[in-house]
Amino acid sequence: MVLPADPTVTWTVSHGLVPYEAASAAMPRRTAAIAGGEARELVWLLEHPPLYTAGTSARMEDLLAPARLPVHRTGRGGQFTYHGPGQRVIYVMLDVRRRFGDVRAFVAALEDWVIAAFAELGVEAEKRQGQVGVWVRQGSGHAKIAAIGVRLSRWVSSHGISLNVSPDLSHYDGIVPCGIRDAGVTSLAALGRTTDMNAVDHALRAAFERSIGPTVDGDPPLIERTEADIRAAFNSASV
Repeated sequence: MVLPADPTVTWTVSHGLVPYEAASAAMPRRTAAIAGGEARELVWLLEHPPLYTAGTSARMEDLLAPARLPVHRTGRGGQFTYHGPGQRVIYVMLDVRRRFGDVRAFVAALEDWVIAAFAELGVEAEKRQGQVGVWVRQGSGHAKIAAIGVRLSRWVSSHGISLNVSPDLSHYDGIVPCGIRDAGVTSLAALGRTTDMNAVDHALRAAFERSIGPTVDGDPPLIERTEADIRAAFNSASV
């Protein structure tokens, strides 16, 4: 058994494209184990096949091309977003109450973590008042480069961050990303920066260890795709 006060977080990377519904089903099993003191907290890095996800605040009018890609409803906060190859998805399963105290402090810590990782990659990123996520200045305005959408169950988080490394940005044309109509979406590739996913992962891990806590290598969650697991991904109780 892992003691609840253990500060070490398991860090793991899945290679290849992980089906969204399978990852969504795996997260509640791990968060339940974390809440019960049976497993370490986890940061899980992966990529998904091309798809749209609809968070709990998603508005159907923001799905501009419903036939373009598969659409998955999810229990995370937020609105519509895109996932696909070339995007680093970071599922963050942490004890929010113990580490951060409340949800707002947790989301702010995620933003600060990603901004610090971008700084290591030579990219100046920032927060934007009143809007969750991480942004870069582009022309006379801003463009979003990392989206954040989380869910809490028994004060343990799931879902997390999608960071654009080199995805096909044209897929964002099928939605209004995060419901925001006055700003664009960009990526490290579009900014002329590194598209080496290993370099991105290294920067993320170094920044996480400085700002949140120590990590240890571990295995990805076991992927199972039973009907019960998929239901659990969407029906688990929230704080």
